[in-house]
Amino acid sequence: MERVTISVSEDFAAELAAFMRAHRYDNRSEAIRDLARLGLKQRASEGAARGGDCVATFSYVFNRLKRELPKRLTATHHAHRQLHVATLHVHLDHDNCLEVAVLRGDFAQVRDFASSITAERGVVHGALGVIPVSAEG
Repeated sequence: MERVTISVSEDFAAELAAFMRAHRYDNRSEAIRDLARLGLKQRASEGAARGGDCVATFSYVFNRLKRELPKRLTATHHAHRQLHVATLHVHLDHDNCLEVAVLRGDFAQVRDFASSITAERGVVHGALGVIPVSAEG
């Protein structure tokens, strides 16, 4: 096994220690190996998806009271209707809503759609999870 030495800030070390406690790791090396594997696997999936079709979940939180935002969001969704499989809308509180869109299509189009929604003023959080798929699969 190859040994690699890294330096981290005190804040990062504390965050890593909390992660280790929460996930019951006995040593830092195994925790860092698992986190690195996860990051590399995610990166590989994103890279594979860039070349073709994917399925994705796009989750975002928005303030429904922002001027014309629901109208703009609906227009953007309709402009990309070929990507949509399903959408879930949840009322979080009086002002804020969560939407989860299940998407399928070309990775670049899915990414561009998610970016256009996230860029809207009043959209507070956005997260895109992508899984590459073959055209037949």
